Amino acid sequence: MDFISSMEISASGLSAQRTRLNIISQNLANANVTRTAEGGPYRRQITVFSAEPFTNQLRKAIDQPLYRADPRRGVLVNEVKSDPSPFKRVYDPSHPDADDEGYVNLPNVEIVTEMTNLINASRSYDANVSAVQASKNMAMKALEIGRA
Repeated sequence: MDFISSMEISASGLSAQRTRLNIISQNLANANVTRTAEGGPYRRQITVFSAEPFTNQLRKAIDQPLYRADPRRGVLVNEVKSDPSPFKRVYDPSHPDADDEGYVNLPNVEIVTEMTNLINASRSYDANVSAVQASKNMAMKALEIGRA
């Protein structure tokens, strides 16, 4: 694997984790929203990742033996989907969105879960930044060897 490929893989991880952080932020921001354009409370969103195939056809043709063993490179946000878990029901007859029995459907967003996911995504992002830095440092050291 060359330096550019490792940086491309880490860049895909950075992009995927940035999307995940955005979705988590959206969930946290809408944790108490009881009315949406679709009707009903906000529904938590989840990012679904998948392995990204190596798509540079020229590099694939040149380096075919390397990529035959493992054709997957990096990560891709496959989709952002709604969490099907049920809404939280809270008794609050004074709320404008309360039903006939006085219950309000609140979003299925758990703050503790979102904060845990936020920390996880942030650390994954940091790990990918470290991998890019390591690749960059190795490339610089390789160039220094060539000067000597």
